[in-house]
Amino acid sequence: MKRPEGFDEGDARRDVPAEGAEAPRQRRGPSKPRLPFRGRVADDREARPASAPEAPLDETVEPTPADQPDPDTSGSHRDRVGALAGAAGRRFGAGLGVVADRLREYTPNEDHRDPEADRRDAERRAATSGGADHDATVTDVLDAGGASRPDPHAEAPIGARVRAAETAREARIAKRRRRLLERAEVRRFTRRSRHRRAAWTTAASVVLVLGVSILVAVFSPLMALRTIEVKGTNRVDEAALRQALSDQIGTPLARLDFDAIKRDVAGFPLIESYVTEEAPPHTLVLTVTERTPVVAVRSGSTFDLVDPAGIVVQSSPKRPASMPLADIGRARLGSSSFRTMTEVVLALPSTVRSQVTRVAGSTADDVTLTLKDGSTVVWGNPDESDAKAALLAALVKDHRARNPGVVVEYDVSSPDNGVIRAKD
Repeated sequence: MKRPEGFDEGDARRDVPAEGAEAPRQRRGPSKPRLPFRGRVADDREARPASAPEAPLDETVEPTPADQPDPDTSGSHRDRVGALAGAAGRRFGAGLGVVADRLREYTPNEDHRDPEADRRDAERRAATSGGADHDATVTDVLDAGGASRPDPHAEAPIGARVRAAETAREARIAKRRRRLLERAEVRRFTRRSRHRRAAWTTAASVVLVLGVSILVAVFSPLMALRTIEVKGTNRVDEAALRQALSDQIGTPLARLDFDAIKRDVAGFPLIESYVTEEAPPHTLVLTVTERTPVVAVRSGSTFDLVDPAGIVVQSSPKRPASMPLADIGRARLGSSSFRTMTEVVLALPSTVRSQVTRVAGSTADDVTLTLKDGSTVVWGNPDESDAKAALLAALVKDHRARNPGVVVEYDVSSPDNGVIRAKD
């Protein structure tokens, strides 16, 4: 049988024991458990679980020819080297632990600090420092099974507590987020009902407010009439008018009797029209339009100033210079011929009206005007009074420009063809 190259035949013969020789027993020192690492695990890492214990070594291992040591030199030399290496490793590990503890003291973890754990760590560091100075002996051999077993009295690593705290915080955040999501889902699924409820609530509120407002305005004395304000009066006695309307005092503005107000105002013939306005909470404003006289009518020795409706506004012993005298003959005030004459006077432009001294008309289709210079105007019926008034103003202006001072007759009965005739 070929042997592999590089095989040392002399060493093999030295390692093989003699036939019938009993294999020497390996001396074992007292087992000393390996001290667990006392440094704290980094906060951002989780402590790894201890590995499963290895199977214990059998004290009576049958040596093989290849593994049999030399009884003189090989066994004692290897045991010594192993003991020294183990002692050096333990001292080195203890030194690393002390350095780590010193560094941790300079950079403490302020977020996760346990006073009880710090006290236990200080005790263990003192015990480690005292035991690390003992002299290593030849019999110091590491117990692989004891080193691999976890220490039941060792406290939970800081990383586990940090992880537990972070897990609890994440659980609280997740619970809060789940609650928000559930609330959002509930709002999403109940949106229609909420909108419908909001609409009904709004409608009910509006109806309630309107109802209360109506009740307050109609039946409550908070909106009762206390002040009557009269505007636009000149010839009408304001105090007498306010006294006539005083029976409405104390009535809510929404329940004022406007028919009674109309009857009270009708007792003042100089009022042509009026407008009422409610000014909450306690005021009624009455704006009056008085009658305006347009012609004067002789009545015995006095002159009555009459408006277009035939209502005598005022009586004067003298004839007013700015108002034409109406010759109604046997007609009555308010008749059709009188209304026609007043309508013609109102249609005249202001420049021509100031020149009219007399208006006469036997019928509604025969109205004649007399000017201050003695000229007359044939007006006819009141139809197209605006066009006739414009034609008359043009004819008067043209005649005064060409023949001033000449008495003539202006015929505007046909507004399409105005005529100026010389008057005898």
